Amino acid sequence: MFTLRVMTINDYDAVLDLMKRTPGISLRNADSQAATAKYLERNPGLSFVAQVAGVLVGCVMCGHDGRRGYLQHLVVLPEHRRQGMATALVECCLSALEQLGIFKCHLDVLKTNTCAADYWSSRGWKLRTDIDRYSFTRPGNENA
Repeated sequence: MFTLRVMTINDYDAVLDLMKRTPGISLRNADSQAATAKYLERNPGLSFVAQVAGVLVGCVMCGHDGRRGYLQHLVVLPEHRRQGMATALVECCLSALEQLGIFKCHLDVLKTNTCAADYWSSRGWKLRTDIDRYSFTRPGNENA
């Protein structure tokens, strides 16, 4: 059995370890402890972790821009998958967003992460083909 709770900055090292151990997760400078602390502070009560016997085995980060929600870094260790943990983590985020009046949520999946693409589409999330995402990074900050 697993338990869920709101993520805090005290979870950072364990969450970073989960991400490093999970194929398909891209880590950047924006995932630093300082940046994560700012993200959690800006989006209180929206990111969650899952624990089994007190050990952190899953996480999801969630934020919003006031109109739309955004999920990042949904991770569940392989040995703990297929127990409903990822679905429960995502539902915590969507419910928290709904409490803020936000009913639409987006996420990005690396094109090479077919496992994640299969997961999201099997849960009713729709692949957008009507838009392209463009990003801009200030020179000298390519790993942001």
